[in-house]
Amino acid sequence: MKRGYLSEYFVGVAAKTLAATEVDPETSRGHEYQGVDAFREFLGSPDTKKKIDVTYIRLDDDEPPLRLELDGTWYNSRKNQPHREPEYRLYYPATAEEVVRKARAGDTLFFCKPKAGPLLAMSCAAGSAIEQQLCWLFGLHATGDRFGDNKRDLRRERGQELSFTARYILELIEIEAIITEDEWLEAILKKFGSKFPSTSLFSEFARKHAPETSVRDDPDHALTTWIEFEERLFRTLERHIVSERLANGFMSGKQADVEGFIKFSLSVQNRRKSRAGSALENHLAAIFTARKLKFERGVRTENNNKPDFLFPGAKEYASSAFSANRLMMLGAKSTCKDRWRQVLTEANRIKRKHLLTLEPGISENQTSEMRTKSLQLVLPKNLHETYKPAQQGYLLALCEFVNLVEKAQR
Repeated sequence: MKRGYLSEYFVGVAAKTLAATEVDPETSRGHEYQGVDAFREFLGSPDTKKKIDVTYIRLDDDEPPLRLELDGTWYNSRKNQPHREPEYRLYYPATAEEVVRKARAGDTLFFCKPKAGPLLAMSCAAGSAIEQQLCWLFGLHATGDRFGDNKRDLRRERGQELSFTARYILELIEIEAIITEDEWLEAILKKFGSKFPSTSLFSEFARKHAPETSVRDDPDHALTTWIEFEERLFRTLERHIVSERLANGFMSGKQADVEGFIKFSLSVQNRRKSRAGSALENHLAAIFTARKLKFERGVRTENNNKPDFLFPGAKEYASSAFSANRLMMLGAKSTCKDRWRQVLTEANRIKRKHLLTLEPGISENQTSEMRTKSLQLVLPKNLHETYKPAQQGYLLALCEFVNLVEKAQR
């Protein structure tokens, strides 16, 4: 499967720690990012002040990004000091304050220069999941008050391969790196027609035609291969169906059907979200079945709770004669955010619960809280590298979880 690379989207990226003089009006009345001189490698070294397009973005783990598309002034702050080395800064306008000043001293600033479009000036809290995810994606670290060497020139290297994980992080900053499998469109239309099939049928189609993988030898690789291939097939079909609908237009008589367009747009977004979670459960069920595990999906436990997967099943769970030590449950969430806490109440007989997610680089604060709540995080092996070394020792791979269930069912 061809994936593409970051260098197809970005020219250069850099990161630094924000100082109070950059974002705190109580400390400084200035409106400029300092310590960013190293980025003139990508923005140039103009003799006079240069206006550039800038999108200011504030990123939060639990809220949608705040963004303002404005401009900024790239200038040499030492222009009148010819005896000193130039030092370029980015002046941001007062209209950017509502985003820029959400940041605090010690937060992290990322500059990203896309191949096309405005400079992205993104801030996020130090130690947050999004900081960890962006540092992994761009191959940066988040220390020091200057860009210095903490930058990547993507004109000279390809950068991160655009795997499912990388594309997920790009979508968090509202950059859509869609990779389709156009050569499969004819086969998809022949099988399902020009409409969206049920997720279970589409997942089955993806598994049947995905690149070869072994559930027995490497369930982690099987899961990520199936997930990624289905995502590409879905985007291929989605592009075809959406293109057809857009070609038909949104008119009601002689009036533009604004409500119809908004409704259609929301349906596209909602379908993507719901399908991702369902596809994950479908592929996990296929792996558990192939490994001959006994399990049930979505059965009711206490207080009408329904864990995604219960091992071996509802009958054993309800029987006081069946040892709780042989019961296991698995929640499956393509992304966690704060929703991981839902898993804690889904099966009271099971003290140590398991949660599988595809979310990279969850913050240390979150994973520490999971540990204190006896929640074991399970991730495909290739996602472990997106976590800090201190976190990785606590993570389980899918193959390890499968082995635990097999042991409990012997």
